[in-house]
Amino acid sequence: MQIGEIYNLAVQKGMEHDPRGREGVNKLLAREREKYEALKEDDKKRYDREKLVHPYTDTRILYGDPSREVRRVLAGIDMEVGEVLLADRLGQRGEPIDLIIAHHPEGKAMAALYEVMHLQEDVLAKYGVPINVAEGIMASRISEVKRGLLPMNHNRAVDAARLLDIPFMCVHTAADNLVAHFLQQLMDEKRPETLKDIEKILEDIPEYAGATELNAGPTIVVGAPDRRAGKVLVDMTGGTSGSEDAYAKLAAAGVGTLLVMHISEKHRKEAEKNHINVINAGHMASDSLGMNLFLDELVHRGIEIVPCAGLIRITR
Repeated sequence: MQIGEIYNLAVQKGMEHDPRGREGVNKLLAREREKYEALKEDDKKRYDREKLVHPYTDTRILYGDPSREVRRVLAGIDMEVGEVLLADRLGQRGEPIDLIIAHHPEGKAMAALYEVMHLQEDVLAKYGVPINVAEGIMASRISEVKRGLLPMNHNRAVDAARLLDIPFMCVHTAADNLVAHFLQQLMDEKRPETLKDIEKILEDIPEYAGATELNAGPTIVVGAPDRRAGKVLVDMTGGTSGSEDAYAKLAAAGVGTLLVMHISEKHRKEAEKNHINVINAGHMASDSLGMNLFLDELVHRGIEIVPCAGLIRITR
């Protein structure tokens, strides 16, 4: 496969499993096209035209010719300068790496992470929060994340990849959509009665079983094993943690339990205050599940995957 084909496949899978549905994504892209057409010519030159094709600004080819052929991929969750050097070292040992695929964004994809957070507005609306309220509570959080990204040294790993001429890309929200869809579908089918039932469901998933062996498995952080789950919302896509103001709105909308990949103490306290159970499924395990669902597509097309950097590689 060529790098461009791998990138397009990631985007395609992300849109197929987007919580907004394909119709919702198409409407979003149509609005983005209208914004672009209204720009002045100078502004159009600086515009990232990938946003006209898909809404995942944190999923990008960061370095490399899209037509370059790929046979072996080094894939991981956090692929930084050390992992770029690892790819180069593997090449020196006769195991050439044609492409690095990170889950967490680097470079320009990291700088634009905040833009994908609007997806969370639609998830909140899907579960009963009025869309005007969802957009209102997310606005300040998106601005906060944007300001937090400004001082970061985004391009370190990308610069290293460029100097060593190793193609580099990242697949973030596109992969997170896969894990969110997978787990939400599972919860809707199994309809767990208690939090312990949710834990048992997760224990049967190899990525979470593997994480448990590493002392990083699923953990109840609000509630107790015998607490009834109620309506379960899988909250694992949309860039990063949303607004702490969402918990009161979700409780009013009837959500009983949140299944998350990570949660800050500030957010955990708000969930507890609003009597919403929370299970922290595990960050690396959840990210690994999403990435594996994508990477399996590459394996089916003849690509060899070399896992590293926290990726719990499971083939389905």
